[in-house]
Amino acid sequence: MNFDDVQTIAYLGPHGSFSEMATESFCDKYSIFANPMPLTTIRQVVEYVDDNPNSLGVLPVENSIEGTVTEALDNLMFTKNPNIKILSEYVMPIHHCLLARTTEISSIMNVISHPQALAQCQNFIHNELPMRVNIIEATSTAEAARSLVNYNLTYAAIGSKKTAETYYLNVLKENINDDKTNRTRFVLIGDFETEPTKNDRTSLAFSTANEPGALLEVLKVFLENNINLSYIASRPSKQKFGEYIFIVNFDGHIKNKETFKTIEQVLAKTDFLRFLGSYSK
Repeated sequence: MNFDDVQTIAYLGPHGSFSEMATESFCDKYSIFANPMPLTTIRQVVEYVDDNPNSLGVLPVENSIEGTVTEALDNLMFTKNPNIKILSEYVMPIHHCLLARTTEISSIMNVISHPQALAQCQNFIHNELPMRVNIIEATSTAEAARSLVNYNLTYAAIGSKKTAETYYLNVLKENINDDKTNRTRFVLIGDFETEPTKNDRTSLAFSTANEPGALLEVLKVFLENNINLSYIASRPSKQKFGEYIFIVNFDGHIKNKETFKTIEQVLAKTDFLRFLGSYSK
């Protein structure tokens, strides 16, 4: 991929977020020299890339504990530009820390963070913080850390070591996530083409008729073409109650003959299909 013309790369900010760390990894990997654009929500990241041709975006799409980041997929499925797609993926180990302006963990009565980070640290919050600790949700772990300046010393945030360095906070305890193998998958999105690497993944979103066996008929296409489905999830269509859009990941690249034939066969059995990208695993 040639990203020489890319002017900006958007991600879920503010500075010090896990998304910023993933963005730096993508920039290093592909020698991207674009202006970083931290934004407030995942939706804003997708819309920015949708509205600005010479831009890229970085989205968290899946966590090994909490599963799919639904806001990312919901917005990616319905961009105005149908060529916006996933170009690459990066799996980041997530190590959460308890951050505060104080150095005394015993004084913490309030914890602020992104809902997924809070969910990933439930055991620590339950076992090592006061029983009636007040939980406050934020739009990102970095935003939670940044907001501590507005609170007294009984407030702490959950975030990374980098977040602590960015906002001059103390690390009261490291690696507080319940699952020490916690990882998040980030994707790079934009209107660019990818080439097959012989180790690729393709993502599709589709909906079927709301009738018995309709989904099974689509899944049989993958079986008959001997294609491995590695992921399947459903999202409400937001058009009619009880109707769903399915998101699947499977081995192969759209520029490979067998994969392209499979997608054509899936298209024939669906009411809606959106190609979300073929990219190196």
